[in-house]
Amino acid sequence: MSSEDEYKRVYTGSEVNVQYLQQLLKEEDIETIVRNEFQSGLRGGFGGGLPGQVQLLALASHYEEAVKLAKETFPNQDL
Repeated sequence: MSSEDEYKRVYTGSEVNVQYLQQLLKEEDIETIVRNEFQSGLRGGFGGGLPGQVQLLALASHYEEAVKLAKETFPNQDL
């Protein structure tokens, strides 16, 4: 698997929306990772991130394709 530096943020939203978009991207063979800083902060014993806000990152080489799909999936949200 690639390092996180090779990923770019595609979408930030609820965990449900992120999981849905992640599945759509997987069907297009676009590799993604999810970053939930709030949960990471809780596990680490310190605060961080916003509750309910999860980031979806896509492999940089597929970034444009991933953003296009995100905009088509959630047209009323600013990405």
